[in-house]
Amino acid sequence: MERDTCLSAQGVLHDRLYRMMEQNTASAPMLQPLRCGSWPSPVTATLVAGKSLSFSEVRATGQSVFWLERRPAEGGRTVLMRWAEPDGVVEVLPADADVGTRVHEYGGGAYAVAPHGIVYAHRRTAQVWFLAQGAVQPTLLAGAQGVRFADLRFDPVGRAVMAVREDHRRAGEPQAALVTLGAHAGAEGLVLQTGADFYMSPTCSPDGTTLAWIEWDHPNMPWDSTRLCMGRIVRSADGSMCGLEDVRVLAGAAGGESLVEPRWTADGRLLVISDRCEHWRIWEVLCQPEPHLVAYSMPEGEIGQPAWVFGQSSYQPLANGGCVALSVQNGVSQCFERMANAQARPFAASPDQCPVALADGQFAWVQAPADALPAVVVGTAQQGVVRVLRRSAMLELQAADISCPESVHFVVDGADAPLGHAFFYPPANSRASVSQGEKPPMIVLVHGGPTARAQDGFSFKVQWWTSRGFAVLDVNYGGSTGFGRSWRNRLQGQWGVVDVADCIAACRHMVATGRVDPKRIAIRGSSAGGMTVLLALATSDLFAAGVSLYGVTDLRALAQETHKFEARYLDGLVGPWPEAEEVYVARSPLSVANRIRAPVLLLQGEEDEVVPPSQAHAMAAALRAAGVACTLHEFPGEGHGFRKEATLRQALQMELAFYGRVFGFDPAPADDA
Repeated sequence: MERDTCLSAQGVLHDRLYRMMEQNTASAPMLQPLRCGSWPSPVTATLVAGKSLSFSEVRATGQSVFWLERRPAEGGRTVLMRWAEPDGVVEVLPADADVGTRVHEYGGGAYAVAPHGIVYAHRRTAQVWFLAQGAVQPTLLAGAQGVRFADLRFDPVGRAVMAVREDHRRAGEPQAALVTLGAHAGAEGLVLQTGADFYMSPTCSPDGTTLAWIEWDHPNMPWDSTRLCMGRIVRSADGSMCGLEDVRVLAGAAGGESLVEPRWTADGRLLVISDRCEHWRIWEVLCQPEPHLVAYSMPEGEIGQPAWVFGQSSYQPLANGGCVALSVQNGVSQCFERMANAQARPFAASPDQCPVALADGQFAWVQAPADALPAVVVGTAQQGVVRVLRRSAMLELQAADISCPESVHFVVDGADAPLGHAFFYPPANSRASVSQGEKPPMIVLVHGGPTARAQDGFSFKVQWWTSRGFAVLDVNYGGSTGFGRSWRNRLQGQWGVVDVADCIAACRHMVATGRVDPKRIAIRGSSAGGMTVLLALATSDLFAAGVSLYGVTDLRALAQETHKFEARYLDGLVGPWPEAEEVYVARSPLSVANRIRAPVLLLQGEEDEVVPPSQAHAMAAALRAAGVACTLHEFPGEGHGFRKEATLRQALQMELAFYGRVFGFDPAPADDA
């Protein structure tokens, strides 16, 4: 194990160092008017690509805090870290461990902790390993050719591990199952439940008698329609899980309801998130006389998120009968603590996911405010951050270097439609300002999914642009989560229409404010967002340039070539395949490439299994045939989403240079020392 010598054991020092990033601790230098795009920036490519750590999946046992830390400088390796007194912050696993899984291709839930040890999945080998408390080397728990595991959970009354298994050993789609891993389960795991197309969140009651889980079938996605199920656990003479009996559906049997994140309270009550009343909210599950759900009192806001990955956490029941939850209201994230008496109070922090409780009543979480770098922290609901355990980067930004989001509401098409939402970020730099007579260029961000959302936490991917003199508009178009089922359903059958119209409407709104240059607007997006980018370029002359990162260009190819998790995704977004083939053709960027006039930059991973490189090749050829200036760059060893430092650095610099050519500025010389 490696000791992180950069961190002090003194909480006061941690807090001081963290707050230094949030405050302007030095006198502000004289602002120099410079052409937008050419501003020298403290947010360097090296910082964003190599020195900035990404945190996720905070867990706790006793007074020990665990989290995953992705390191671009190590080829995107994901490392399991732990903080506990007196050791401080240490790397837990062997140096070659890369924690992750490719179940559903997006993974998640790749590790679990308990007082007796740690279980984790290795990204490259798909094997599952167990590291016993006090041991130095892990032991192999499961792993066979063609088998993947995710959503790892410990049996609360034994040493076994529950998991979702994805079996690729047979022709056709991989088969899903709930399994248990352990001494008697073998390398492939012992099957507890199978038959559904997908499984998620195996959750055992505190007494070890009952298992709850989420399952669903094609053509649904987990935000469309799922089922909450329960079964009584059968155990062998030694207490090991060996099967389930009395399996039944508790909610969702009729369809049209998204149930996610089942959790047990300490006293054995089952909670779950459901959108049966428009917004994802917490409900208590009662089984007598018949299974039914009762609303769980919480403040207004949507509690829940699209289940693209395993292991997500929107709420956590507390031992005292209360609950902590992360909600979204009017596009802005908020965290609340619900007391045992049903009274709620704001959590004095900005968590990225729901805080987890420590044994002493404190919490641990990833702090992600709008005006400071993310950090793994410990604190309380009333005080907020008390101690910083790990920061994403060793950099002290001036307050003036950080652009903070402004909520923007705009009119969308349809008389009955609610107002659209976006976050606007003005340019911000402690040493440069917009020249007299100039308005800043604007970059419109189109998030992926398309069932995802624009978030208000600090992001280098925003600050990279704003610190160089760009304005940024991050759009929550129809289909985005955080605004209820009706807003998500605006995209049903309308992908490539509503998302494009909403991005154009948001852009026109900002032009009308007079705060941006209407002739220097670019639009960029990745994956599903890349498709929206290309269609927006073909639909409107608002945009002077477009950048698509591993974006969808051919809906027919996507329907035929993609992986199981998204194999029927387009049924809801576009129409059933192949019956709606004409719609697929009409909505594909390839079909409208001849309508695009603005220059295009395409960035693609050579090993992308979600949106294969052939889509980028075809789009580049179509654009060039139409006389459109197009640059395609492929990155070796990269899949769907870039992980390597060299790739991230090069992609940022290529995109900046691209805007420089289009908008007529020379980027400031790189300062990556």
